[in-house]
Amino acid sequence: MNLELKHIHKSFGEKQVLTGISFLAEGGKAFGLLGRNGAGKTTSIRILMDVFPADSGEVLMDDKPIDYSKVGIGYLPEERGLYPKKKIIDQLVYFAQLKGMKQADAVKAVDYWLKRLGMMEHRNKRLDTLSKGNQQKIQLITALAHNPQIVILDEPFSGLDPVNAMLLKDVVKEEIARGKIVLFSSHQMNYIEEFCDSIAILNQGKVVLSGDLHDIKRNYTRDKLVVRSEQAGRIAAALGAQCKSIRQDELLIQLSSSDEKQNMMQMLTQKYNIDEIRVFEPSLNDIFVEYAGDQEAGGAK
Repeated sequence: MNLELKHIHKSFGEKQVLTGISFLAEGGKAFGLLGRNGAGKTTSIRILMDVFPADSGEVLMDDKPIDYSKVGIGYLPEERGLYPKKKIIDQLVYFAQLKGMKQADAVKAVDYWLKRLGMMEHRNKRLDTLSKGNQQKIQLITALAHNPQIVILDEPFSGLDPVNAMLLKDVVKEEIARGKIVLFSSHQMNYIEEFCDSIAILNQGKVVLSGDLHDIKRNYTRDKLVVRSEQAGRIAAALGAQCKSIRQDELLIQLSSSDEKQNMMQMLTQKYNIDEIRVFEPSLNDIFVEYAGDQEAGGAK
């Protein structure tokens, strides 16, 4: 199962928001859609969800135009949208029925997720009696109760404490293991890096980088070493300008070329007490800043 946005263009009046957006998300894997505010992420998601049409381009499911009457989509929005004064069970069942579930099936599915997320004791309470983190979990149930094939999570970890974040991680991993297409949109790069096999970075309505995250990292020039040693000060003094401190006892060494790796590693391990030495790979945050950091303020979300 795969989901593809292909050559998507979208304008609002004179403002061109998306310019030929294309990316592919596969079932059983998580996909990260990244970009600064104004890059076009939300517009892409809304077109994907058929909230409004693209000016041109296609949304494909298994290489055919997506049939929204047959494909279930679960969406956790960044801006939460439940009813604060309504009883939790009533509105969760209502939203599940809007997605095509019969009432009895909706109640059964909602109760499963309330139990799974440790929220059963709040079943008959009003939403506004819950903490922000627990309200987030209730919102998540609206995205999952109808068992959709595509799950879209927009800033899913926002406002969650570490315990609830861990619970959400487990749920997301379960959904991925069930073969679903899980699409993340987030500014929290550590979560994207933990979950996502593939990414697309948007900048000013264009995809500026996409593909397998591991391959993207491997394609960077491998001309830096990370060294951890209690003798970091001595190493830094010996190597001078090509060496800088990352943190206590840890150095980043810039080589003149990637061909120097083996010789430098051998020299360091022979002369100093080395705890760790490895080739530096950029973090997703490093990559994001490189490709999205020059976006001008404003634009479309």
